[in-house]
Amino acid sequence: MKKTLCAIALAAALPLSANAAEQRSYTYLEGTWGSIEGDLDGFGARGSVAFGQSGAYGFGSYQQFDDGGPDFSLGELGVGYALELSDAIDLIGEVAYVDYDVENGHRASVGVRGNFTESFEYIAKANYRDIQNFGDDFTATAGLQYKFSPIWGVTGEVEFDGEDGEIYTVGLRASF
Repeated sequence: MKKTLCAIALAAALPLSANAAEQRSYTYLEGTWGSIEGDLDGFGARGSVAFGQSGAYGFGSYQQFDDGGPDFSLGELGVGYALELSDAIDLIGEVAYVDYDVENGHRASVGVRGNFTESFEYIAKANYRDIQNFGDDFTATAGLQYKFSPIWGVTGEVEFDGEDGEIYTVGLRASF
């Protein structure tokens, strides 16, 4: 019975996703709160700017974590490209310079970003990171955004990393 209800709900949502493409914006500002494995938490900001209608965009983020001891920060600055596969889904690719407190390196990602409905957006990415003295590893990112107006939305994201622990982020986003 539960499988049938899920299938009906998914089938009902599919027609809504056809009109949702105009809701995905690659230009936004977001205030965030994040946590690493529940041990470190803190506030930050991230943003992105689309370069016209080209599909290319630039992005950046900064997060400051504190556990009562020395602070720890994460920063990124990069570029990406979104290739529209359909009205409801984009294939994305990103490369970024990353700064993990006193170590730096790079990240490359490939994934999808799309809409379930006009109000619900998702993102899923596979990431490769190579950070000095941390080594290299693969991670996965999954996130959702609920848009409660054409501009404002609430986001939630988790980056899964088997070695260094998960990074959880929630935010308030203004899309333009």
